[in-house]
Amino acid sequence: MGIIIKPIISEKMTAITEKMPQRYAFRVSPTANKIEIAKAIEAMYNVKVESVNTMRYTGKSKNRYTRSGLIEGRAASFKKAVVTLKEGDVIDFFSNI
Repeated sequence: MGIIIKPIISEKMTAITEKMPQRYAFRVSPTANKIEIAKAIEAMYNVKVESVNTMRYTGKSKNRYTRSGLIEGRAASFKKAVVTLKEGDVIDFFSNI
């Protein structure tokens, strides 16, 4: 498994990117540190990373009601990284669509 799992494209991150065009969020490996994340982003997108902020999210409990009763489950925990690029660098996620 690589360090960068996938980019996070949500309403909240889209609003943040519109205000600050050099900030992007990625779902990353839970064992990756900030230096590894920065190097992976620089290698993958050919940009210069200024800073990396990381957050760990714990998995939520999920309940589903079925005919046979209550099924309890759990969503997976994950780690998110918000990356700030150097001035002038841009990542275009939709160029290959």
